[in-house]
Amino acid sequence: MATKAAGKAGGTGRFTQDEKRRDSDHVSFLKHRGFRWLWIALALSGASIAGYALIDQQPRPNGGTWYGYTLGTIGLGLILWLSLLGVRKRRINPGAWSLKAWTSAHVYLGLSLVVVGTLHTGFQIGWNVHTLAYVLMLLVIATGIYGVVVYATLPASLSANRKEMTRAQMLDALTAIDRQLESAAQPLARAESDLVIAALAQDIFHGGPIARLTGRYRGCATARALAGMGGGSEAEARVTALLERRRDQLAQIRGALRIRAMLEVWLFIHIPLTIALIASLAAHVISVFYYW
Repeated sequence: MATKAAGKAGGTGRFTQDEKRRDSDHVSFLKHRGFRWLWIALALSGASIAGYALIDQQPRPNGGTWYGYTLGTIGLGLILWLSLLGVRKRRINPGAWSLKAWTSAHVYLGLSLVVVGTLHTGFQIGWNVHTLAYVLMLLVIATGIYGVVVYATLPASLSANRKEMTRAQMLDALTAIDRQLESAAQPLARAESDLVIAALAQDIFHGGPIARLTGRYRGCATARALAGMGGGSEAEARVTALLERRRDQLAQIRGALRIRAMLEVWLFIHIPLTIALIASLAAHVISVFYYW
């Protein structure tokens, strides 16, 4: 009996731990561990501001003072560490250094660089490699903020747009409509039939990256076919109804493509900017020590 009770208690304990783990998995990376990394980032920013304000030094601390070197070292270390997020994504492990924890730290400590980096400059801005590194850092942070916003808001829009359909199911639904259209267009006159053929022949992914991002497909043959239907005969009325269904299905597919493009496009800016930032930081550090 005691063994059974112990086993039951142990099972309950494991069940509770599993529940807690599942609950933590559903918490946003922004709220990870009660905003732990937000508080750490605020503490770092506050300490940096307090140090800058309390140092009794004339001229005020800048990149060439001991405090400037301290902030510069902290900032450089943070940038190099934060840039390893892409490497970290390839490894899976739970706990304090899970991917969610690392991403939370990436976001909040990245934002703290605005304070650390700005105080490191001592508000001395000029046309040189040092300012270039500072500007690139701000651009990387700005694109990172965009990434956080879209990842926090767009997945829900993507789910609503799909209406519980996978991409394959959406394409299958379009294929089914196309088969009906091909059959229904047989009795049409030559001009209307050509419009339907052109709509069926057009690549649904036409328009390139700009069309995917904006959701505007100016050369849409389906819209052109709808505009060319008179709707006078029974055959034209049936084809018009099918073209409207095709237009709506295309809008769903293109909407999903647009949301996914908005989720991914920022990485094509954020990552190259990060590489450029690291290169400019290398030039910044080398030039500082060369002239030092």
